[in-house]
Amino acid sequence: MSGHSKWHNIKGKKMAEDAKRGKIFTKVGKEVTIAAREGGGNPDSNPRLRTAIDKAKAAGMPSDNIKRAVMRGTGELQDGTVIEELTYEGYGPNGVAVLVEVTSDNKNRSGAEIRKIFSKFGGNMGEQGCVAWMFNPAGKIILQNTSLTEEEAFDIAAMVDGEDVFKEGDNYVIKVASTDLYKARDMLEEKKIEIESADVIKIPTTTVALTGDHATKMLKLISELEDHDEVSEVFANFDISDEEIEAFYNSN
Repeated sequence: MSGHSKWHNIKGKKMAEDAKRGKIFTKVGKEVTIAAREGGGNPDSNPRLRTAIDKAKAAGMPSDNIKRAVMRGTGELQDGTVIEELTYEGYGPNGVAVLVEVTSDNKNRSGAEIRKIFSKFGGNMGEQGCVAWMFNPAGKIILQNTSLTEEEAFDIAAMVDGEDVFKEGDNYVIKVASTDLYKARDMLEEKKIEIESADVIKIPTTTVALTGDHATKMLKLISELEDHDEVSEVFANFDISDEEIEAFYNSN
C-alpha cells in the first residue's frame, strides 16, 4: 500500500490546487447530482449525498451551485442534461489493471477520450469485466487529527469495527467494509471525531511492481486520467516506490 498511499497523498495536494482554480467544481457537482438522483435530495436521509455535499464544500463550491446540482438530480431543475455513471477498464504498462470511474453526459465521447488516454501512454482499454475482478470494494475514512498517536488511531478503528489502520501522509486512515462506511462515519461524528473524508474505494488483490520508464508511463497515464473533467476516480494495481512517485510529482 505504500506506493498507493504516497500517490493518494500527492493527489490530495493536487486536488487542493485544482480547487483554487475551480477546476474541481465540475466533478463534485456531478457527484452531488447523481447522489441526489439515486437517493433523494435530503442529505440527512441520503448518506451518499451528504458525503458528496461535504466534498463540494471542502472544494469551496458556492452553496448556490450545490443547491442547483441537488435540484438537477431530483428533477426540480431540468436543463436536458442526463448524467450517467460509467466504468471503463483497461491495462497500463506491464499489464497493470486500471479501473476508471466516470460521470458523463455523453458516453460515446467519454469512451473515445478515455481510450485515447490509455493509448497515449502505452496502455489499452479492455472489455467490461476484464480487470474488475481484481479489485475489492472497501470503505476508507481519513481522520482529520494529524496529532493522533498510533494507539489512539487503533482505538478509534476498533470503535467502528475497522479492518485495518495505516498512515497516508500525516493522517491515519481506517479501512472498513464498504457496506459499513456511512454507519462508521456517522458514529465517528457522533463521538465528535473529525474526519477529512469518507469514500468507497477499490483495493487490488494483487499488484504489479514498476520501476523506471514503466513507472513514469504509468504515473503519466493515471495523472492524465484523473485530470479528465469526467473522471471521478481511478484505481490501479501498480506498486511504485515512494521515491519514484515523489520524483515524478516534483518534475510535473
